[in-house]
Amino acid sequence: MAIDPTARIEDGARIGQDVSIGPFCVVGPHVTIGDGCVLKSHVSIQGHTAIGARTVVAPFASLGAPPQSVHYHGEPTRLTIGTDCDIREGVTMNIGTADGHGETVVGDRCFLMANAHVAHDCIVGDDVIFANCATLGGHCVIGARTFIGGLSAVHQFTHIGEGAMIAGVTGVRSDVIPFGLAAGSLASLAGLNLVGLKRRKVSRDSIHALRGAYRLLFDHEQDTFARRRDLARERFGQDELVARVLDFIGQARDRALCMPHRDGSKAE
Repeated sequence: MAIDPTARIEDGARIGQDVSIGPFCVVGPHVTIGDGCVLKSHVSIQGHTAIGARTVVAPFASLGAPPQSVHYHGEPTRLTIGTDCDIREGVTMNIGTADGHGETVVGDRCFLMANAHVAHDCIVGDDVIFANCATLGGHCVIGARTFIGGLSAVHQFTHIGEGAMIAGVTGVRSDVIPFGLAAGSLASLAGLNLVGLKRRKVSRDSIHALRGAYRLLFDHEQDTFARRRDLARERFGQDELVARVLDFIGQARDRALCMPHRDGSKAE
């Protein structure tokens, strides 16, 4: 363990093996830092915060501060961060709220670029990337392997499905399907995240099924949306990824579904 003499570690903090804590870091009394973590310098970790092994935190990040909510009154809520994350300069993450589910969760191997923000009660899956200044409002749920572009903002209570991509400078105020691509100052669905699918080495058959289901759901105006969803399940639902999209659409949530512009944005 290497702790710079200028760092302040409060009594009660639990520090794992082979942890490096650099100059002027502050670690609160209810913090747990896993084995092999690195706090570069000027890092503040407060609240009931647990950080998984081998996570690296860059200067001026603030983790576990109270939620930015008028409903928070000092309850001992939590922030849990997974293993092998890369948390860059100025990133902020808040603990949960008692009227939420009491915990903010960030998964394994997430990469949060400079000045990204994860608000109270969010749940972020594994392998998610936040570009610079990407921001989540409270209670968001972000699926695994999602990419959120720079200067984008996701409205509170919004769900973004796994493998989706949010373009830069996008305001997301409705739920984005798994493997979808959302773009625009007020986000609309602009197709599938084909780049992400190919990088994951998804089979050509699955990509073909996803494109067929997308066109049936969003590029046709015949029948009701519920009927088109049923048809998509009949024709393409045997594909596992299509089934995930349809299950996501079928869940009842606070936000409407992100849809293409009325003039019709085609899947790429």
